[in-house]
Amino acid sequence: MLKRMAGPRKILLCTCEGTMPLDADALRRGCGGAPATANHLCRAELEQFRTLAAGAAPLTVGCTQEAAVFVAAAAAAGRSAPVDFVNVRETAGWSNEAASAGPKMAALIAAAAEALPPTPSVTLKSEGVILVYGRDAQAVEAGQLLKAHLDVTVLITPPAALVPPRINEFPIAQGRIRSAKGHLGAFEITVDDFAQPSPSSRGSLAFGPARQGAVSRCDILMDLSHGAALFPGADLRDGYLRADPGDPAAVLSVVLKARDLVGTFDKPRYISFSEHLCAHSRSQIIGCTRCLDLCPAGAIAPAGDHVALDPNICAGCGQCAAACPTGAAVYALPPPDALLRKLRALLLTYREAGGEHAIVLLHDEPHGAPLIDALARFGDGLPAHVLPVSVNEVTQIGLETIAALFAYGASAVRLLLRARARHDVLGLTRTLALADGILSGLGFGPSRLAILEVDDPDLLGQALRAIPPMASSPRPASFLAVGDQRGVLRFALRELRRAAPEPADVIALPAYAPFGAVEVDAAGCTLCLSCVSACPTHALTDDSERPMLRFSEETCVQCGLCAATCPEQVITLKPQLDFRSGAGGARVLKEEEPFRCIRCRKAFGVKSTIEHVLAQLKDRHWMFKDVPERLDLIQMCEDCRVAFVSEKDFDPYAPPRAPVRTTEDYLRERDAGQTPKKLDS
Repeated sequence: MLKRMAGPRKILLCTCEGTMPLDADALRRGCGGAPATANHLCRAELEQFRTLAAGAAPLTVGCTQEAAVFVAAAAAAGRSAPVDFVNVRETAGWSNEAASAGPKMAALIAAAAEALPPTPSVTLKSEGVILVYGRDAQAVEAGQLLKAHLDVTVLITPPAALVPPRINEFPIAQGRIRSAKGHLGAFEITVDDFAQPSPSSRGSLAFGPARQGAVSRCDILMDLSHGAALFPGADLRDGYLRADPGDPAAVLSVVLKARDLVGTFDKPRYISFSEHLCAHSRSQIIGCTRCLDLCPAGAIAPAGDHVALDPNICAGCGQCAAACPTGAAVYALPPPDALLRKLRALLLTYREAGGEHAIVLLHDEPHGAPLIDALARFGDGLPAHVLPVSVNEVTQIGLETIAALFAYGASAVRLLLRARARHDVLGLTRTLALADGILSGLGFGPSRLAILEVDDPDLLGQALRAIPPMASSPRPASFLAVGDQRGVLRFALRELRRAAPEPADVIALPAYAPFGAVEVDAAGCTLCLSCVSACPTHALTDDSERPMLRFSEETCVQCGLCAATCPEQVITLKPQLDFRSGAGGARVLKEEEPFRCIRCRKAFGVKSTIEHVLAQLKDRHWMFKDVPERLDLIQMCEDCRVAFVSEKDFDPYAPPRAPVRTTEDYLRERDAGQTPKKLDS
């Protein structure tokens, strides 16, 4: 860590006119040298910034409030490289524990210096065609506010009691939306009871004949119907604006939002998805449904052996990626390995600078950052040992992140959510329950993990100060996370065990865990190997030389496809985390002697299976009563079976039949004076 921070990067901190202290010793230990300091950097001492900003050396400034001033000054100084900004004032300096917050400041600076890879994006295009769906004149009034900016159509639920407009400035129709799909720029709505008004309407709009199943397309959908939402996770669907028609302020808010939804928009491609890794199903048998069960936006749907994820609908909650056992779905804002590198820099620097009992507070920007700012401005600020980390969505946090945090030396982790979540957070609660069981099994003790559901900064401060001091790992790790999601997770868990107070070999896990064993009732297994062909991760394998079923727990994701496919129903799953599985290799679940062909002695099939079939067919089935030689066919390999049928000249799949009679047979019998027999039909 010291080498990383002692490179060419320049660090510039400001006391913000003396309102916060700077612990020079802690900063020097954590940053690998004394950073440059100022008291009024954004104004009176701006020239100091210009001097440091000259050139292209990496530069971190401990201020976010005046970032625009510094960016302009850097451009004026001819700087082409970007400047990194980190908030050390509200997160550390403005606190009643600011005097001891030096290690935290150093840690925040180190984490900010970790570059994150760019996130791919998808493009949504809206031409401004809006459908306003309502129940009364409020929808028409919304249309009046939007007509100068958008191409408006109003749809009123029947019975529509409306005064006819003096001048028809936009279409008004009657109907009830049966279903809706799509996203900003590409909505498709199916309408029942659709009817258009008569131009001769006098006192109130009179509508003509209604029809069912009318289809409409639009770029923006405004819902003022006061009915059930048209989409799951309604607040997460881009271009779908919903408000209570009885709340004028809410209606005005969505009207103003709609006016801005014209043009081309780039949104992050939150999830990187690899179809070939998906364990959803095989041969129309369903296995893993974790992502389907958790997606609050309805962006995931079955698509054969895998699922399909629509990036245009995906809202970026990340629960699918956190729960995906194979790594088919990976969060991209940022990827797990990039986030772990940031957390590594945070915790290693904090410890290097003399910090103890680190509590990591994971939060999002829209909700968490304002709470932390308010706590700093109007309250006691964050405790000196609470390290805030901003992520795109708290629900993106997976097991690999939790394991790495405690392996790196965190003593506790708290995740900050809204008091009333925007969507279901079942995936996150499952992740924490799974992680809590692993931590307990490794001797970390209780109360290490928790969700804080608060909207009040004072309540946030009270909850953080109520956390009792807890010892961190006695052997903190310093590994660098690289590789795919599944590999990062496995590596983080091994490092967590190495750093644990009480390392254990095996830890029992809940049913939805992505690790575990497969148990087979050997007495009932016929070694048909259906499970091998269904296993998406090749945890179950066979042997090319002899009948054998092997299992590698290292690669098992507990998708359940093997159990669902097994015709004998002798497979059960055993969720657990076995730290020995990586070194032990594959173990044999069942092995038998092969059956040898009675003609060529070639090994084929399973001896017990062939013998069982013979016992079931002998003297019981019509095919084997009249021609006992048919039983020999079952005991032959495929090559000998073909040869045997040709030699014996009989159909192996039908009862014995009389030989076919030809013209020569009839002529021969006539010449011999015999009465010709009738030809078999």
